[in-house]
Amino acid sequence: MFPNVNPKQLEQAMKKLGVKQEDLQAQEVLIKCSDKTLIVRNPNVVKINMMGQISLQITGTIEEVSSISEEDVETVATQANVSKDQARNALEQTHGDLAEAILTLQQ
Repeated sequence: MFPNVNPKQLEQAMKKLGVKQEDLQAQEVLIKCSDKTLIVRNPNVVKINMMGQISLQITGTIEEVSSISEEDVETVATQANVSKDQARNALEQTHGDLAEAILTLQQ
């Protein structure tokens, strides 16, 4: 983190400032958004407590997966009488909102 600084000395200085760090042994981290899921593979997770404020530092290989299910695509395609590709595009534009996707396609 800091060049030419002994990690043990840095840890001691952080403790003096009231900063506590804890390595968490995570196998996988999932972050679910409205339109996608982020999967962090081989994560290195550090829990940091700084004067009562807890935060997480996560590093690793990130994979992005769409949260739109085939069932949702089928529903929108059927209701709006469009192809599955058009339905999927509409769902992506509306962040997975089925009703809004159908209304958009029907206009």
